[in-house]
Amino acid sequence: MLTAYQWFIAGIIAVALTGIAIGRIPGLRMNRATISLVGAVALIAAGAINRHDAYAAIDFDTIALLFAMMVINVNLHLCGFFKLIAVKVVSFAKTPRQLLTLTVISSALLSALFLNDTICIVFTPLMLEIALTLRRNPLPYLMAVATASNAGSVATIIGNPQNMIIGMHSGIPFLDFAGYMIPVAVGSVGIIIVVILAVYRGEFTAEQFVIPEKQEVKIYRPLFIKSSIASALLLVLCIVNVPVSVAALCAASVLLVTRRLKPQRVFVELDWSLLVFFSGLFVITGAMEKSGLSAFVFHLTEPLTSGGIAPLAFTGVILSNLVSNVPAVMLFVPVVPQLQNPQMVWLTLAMATTLAGNLTLLGSVANLIVAESAKRRGITLGFAEYLKSGFIIALLTTIWGVVWLGWIL
Repeated sequence: MLTAYQWFIAGIIAVALTGIAIGRIPGLRMNRATISLVGAVALIAAGAINRHDAYAAIDFDTIALLFAMMVINVNLHLCGFFKLIAVKVVSFAKTPRQLLTLTVISSALLSALFLNDTICIVFTPLMLEIALTLRRNPLPYLMAVATASNAGSVATIIGNPQNMIIGMHSGIPFLDFAGYMIPVAVGSVGIIIVVILAVYRGEFTAEQFVIPEKQEVKIYRPLFIKSSIASALLLVLCIVNVPVSVAALCAASVLLVTRRLKPQRVFVELDWSLLVFFSGLFVITGAMEKSGLSAFVFHLTEPLTSGGIAPLAFTGVILSNLVSNVPAVMLFVPVVPQLQNPQMVWLTLAMATTLAGNLTLLGSVANLIVAESAKRRGITLGFAEYLKSGFIIALLTTIWGVVWLGWIL
């Protein structure tokens, strides 16, 4: 049983995680980053964790990896890399079905390498422009970008933030992780295409259309070449088992040695709030451990975590949609090393918490990016509309992930 003090600390954590889950505190101008930071400070002030342990709780490997990946992505964005890829992809489509298929495949592939949120930021405006110009229903293509970006990001340690946390704490080599997860991503891509074709079947007829005149994509050639080399360096270093955070920092450092691009141009584009968000979450997780709440959670979840892949995946999906996928993974960080088969748990969490992001519109930040970008163009991708295909996609892809991991592990 918990003491009165532990219940008090649990209350602070519950308020913080609830705010993080819904993205705001009613009546206050706070986002996930500020909620996470204030929650962490409140736990320090309440004595749940002292400041030295709070600093020690922050996983600087994960923070460094996030920072480095943002530097790489900003440079790829500034040089025109992402827009060039997007324009090339859609130029091959001759029918709505082909456009959907290419959108899903390209979104998934790029998300595995360059973070799913980044791909949604770049692809959404382009897909809207293409769909509206061709007088097509934009909603299935928006769903394709959101769901495929989530599903594709499961393939690698650098595909999304929760995978980064798992990669840092599990010690699973980059190639081993990819070997387990690429089949999950590939199967999920196929499921997404089939489900969207079925849900929006009126949109996908055999009629052909002509893609409008190709857009002029301005490429900053020196930075394009340098960014491509840095990205290749990142992959090579990961493949030869250099720690992922070190590999990403090496690639980012190559891009920061420059005569042309001012550092301010890169740094102003970085999502500093994401680093604040993660730092606060690490402190909240550390406070749970120091206050004994992690042991209590472990006791409650042990029947599920020791029951095999299916119940663990179910737990991951539910938690991800209650408190968001990153906090869900971090709740397990102190617990997993105590379990009988940590690698199975880490891989199952990576699969379940990522694919859970497709369940509802609020399931991942990538979904919200797509919805907000569409809203600015007068297109509404609402909760109910998203649920029509998102729920089925999340259910079927998670089942596929459970079947695959159950067979291979």
